[in-house]
Amino acid sequence: MESNWWKVLGLAGVASVVATGAVIARNERQRRAYPPDEIRDRLHARHAKAQQNRP
Repeated sequence: MESNWWKVLGLAGVASVVATGAVIARNERQRRAYPPDEIRDRLHARHAKAQQNRP
């Protein structure tokens, strides 16, 4: 009976790794959908905003 808990725990761990991989893959596809110029513009805007917030 005790070994069933380890099996359930192992399956839950595998499921979480698979789910995390799916989320990462989805985010990567969305990130790559932006053209390079748009990414550059966003990074410059974030940097300028961060510089304004510095004490």
